[in-house]
Amino acid sequence: MGPRPAITMATRTASQLHRLRQVSSRSNALVKELRRTLAQGQPSDEGWIGLEGIRIIEEAIRSGLRLQAVFFRGSSEDRADRLLQQLSHHVETILLPDDVFDSAVATDHPQGVAALAVPRKSTLDEMFAAPMPLVVVAAGIQDPGNLGTLLRSAEAFGASGVLACEGTVSPFNSKVVRAAAGSLFRLPVFAAKFADCLPHFHEHGLRLFATSSHKGTDLDKAVLSGPCCVLVGSEGAGLPRNILAEVDEIIVIPHSPKVESLNAGVAASLVLYEAARQRRASPD
Repeated sequence: MGPRPAITMATRTASQLHRLRQVSSRSNALVKELRRTLAQGQPSDEGWIGLEGIRIIEEAIRSGLRLQAVFFRGSSEDRADRLLQQLSHHVETILLPDDVFDSAVATDHPQGVAALAVPRKSTLDEMFAAPMPLVVVAAGIQDPGNLGTLLRSAEAFGASGVLACEGTVSPFNSKVVRAAAGSLFRLPVFAAKFADCLPHFHEHGLRLFATSSHKGTDLDKAVLSGPCCVLVGSEGAGLPRNILAEVDEIIVIPHSPKVESLNAGVAASLVLYEAARQRRASPD
């Protein structure tokens, strides 16, 4: 019996590309589901979310999300080899004509890869499990880029989780997912009404801090080393009055008077950095 033939890169690539199932109909059930989840920015009835872009999908894989299906644009088939190596054989892999793929995704200039995935399951109690919880509440943040930045900073600076309260854009909006750069897949994120969360804040001894561009305690003088909740309001109107009435302390971020205000994502990032700095200095 002679030696086995060497498996070349070309052979492996051909084998991987053989996995791709060609679908040409816009009315295919999975294609329709991808279109719906990306358009609505909400999980489907089956519990799937839409993802778009090779880096976001790779982050989902690295973060342990279960993928239901991955879609490749016909003219971007060369990207399939890189991604197919990372996918379980249980994942459906589908090759679509350019026009069908473009009709299903949200961007004007698609990268040629999209997916349906099962998002991370989060609970409210999970956010209070840490000895010193640091919870972020997004109340009325409507700009997807700002919410994505907030999620990314929350993970970077050790927040326990993020609550998306009323008036806030869906965390599963495709622009939020892109701006969060994978943090949504790892960080506890929970959508809830603020009034429903308030008893939990009190039960776990969290002090509630709001950010402001005007009057309040300077950020470097606020004590953020204990259990606390940072509330961030909308880009224009700030926090609703009913939420502001529950706040223990208002934090102001000193900045040049020539700048009217900081956007929600930047303000939240600065407060979270200061909280992380204080916690490193006072580990107990």
